[in-house]
This record gives sequence, C-alpha cells and structure tokens, in this order.
Amino acid sequence: MPIYEYFCLQCRRRFRKLVGMVAGQTAVACPRCGGSEVSRLISRFSRLRGEDETLDAMAEELEGLDENDPKAVRRMMRTLSREMGEDMDEEELEQALLEAEEGEAEEAPE
Repeated sequence: MPIYEYFCLQCRRRFRKLVGMVAGQTAVACPRCGGSEVSRLISRFSRLRGEDETLDAMAEELEGLDENDPKAVRRMMRTLSREMGEDMDEEELEQALLEAEEGEAEEAPE
C-alpha cells in the first residue's frame, strides 16, 4: 500500500496518508482541519540498497580519501558508521580514532 503526500488548501499543511489499493477508495481529508480540498503532491521515494551495493559505494568513496587529512578521515568514519547502521556519537567516534592512532603508533618501527 503506497503512502501519498497531500497539501491541504484550507489550512495549508502537508500530510501523508496510507492509501489502500481497493476499487472504492474514500475521499482524503486533512487530519488537522478536516478539509477535503486537498492536492496530491509529487514526493521523493527511496530504495533500500543491499549490503553489497552499500559496500561498493563506500569503496568508491574511499579511493579518493587522503588518509593524512584528519578531517577527511573523521568525515569518512561518520559516513561509514551511518551507512552500516551503526551511528556513532562524537564521543564514540573520537574514542575509535584514538584507539586506531594508538594501534598505529605501537606498530610503527623504531
């Protein structure tokens, strides 16, 4: 069942309505004012990407990453965590970056 966006011409509010796919559809009314003068809007849609598509897109973004630019690395870390569904807050992100830096320092040849 699709969700449509409407604009109420009386109270000038935008709202969404889940619309069934049956032959005898009911009239759409604004949930705020009850007005029946509504206009259906053209809205965006989204498509869920599979994990493979997500990983491919991230790999392409990583190709141009300047690993010596801390801001670029932080930006990419935020993007990676968001895309993988594991949004990190600033504190978690800083902790992960510090741990990564410490690990690199331990591995560096003397």
